[in-house]
Amino acid sequence: MTEPVEDQSGLYTFSVLTLSDKGSRGERDDTSGRMLCDLLQSLGYVLREYVILPDTHEEIVRCLRNWTEDKPVDLVLTTGGTGVAPTDVTPEATLEVVERLVPGIAEAMRQASLLKTPNAILSRGVAGIRGQTLIINLPGSEKAARENIEAVLPALPHGLYKLKGGAADCGVPPESVTRSE
Repeated sequence: MTEPVEDQSGLYTFSVLTLSDKGSRGERDDTSGRMLCDLLQSLGYVLREYVILPDTHEEIVRCLRNWTEDKPVDLVLTTGGTGVAPTDVTPEATLEVVERLVPGIAEAMRQASLLKTPNAILSRGVAGIRGQTLIINLPGSEKAARENIEAVLPALPHGLYKLKGGAADCGVPPESVTRSE
């Protein structure tokens, strides 16, 4: 895995949003959200916020807008609400917020998951950009969330660098790219 790219103020910032009705009521331990926080922090990303909300379209939209407008971070990871259950509304809420899609991220995650389970075809997670924030929907289970984020981690530093206006060519290895270039 690659290290995050440094920006002028330090390392890239991120927030994690777990969508779970039971988790928001304290009836279920959120292992996927905590795993994402721990994993990205171990790679040098800076955690700004970690929140657990119920699977409510309006609350998801409100939180995503807050993290992209009022208290912007470089990366938002959501976990949960990406399946086909009636309460799985994370992709729809995300689509309401993003300005541009990044379909390759969701495609890569589904492709990696499909190597492990045929149920990967039921994942509806999306990835997109609002302002200078990349938002990625991940599945709710810790195992699936880990497999999905690991599929895209190598490309994240360069993607975040370019999203912030980095001018280095795409062929430059991510570990050699900094915001000062």
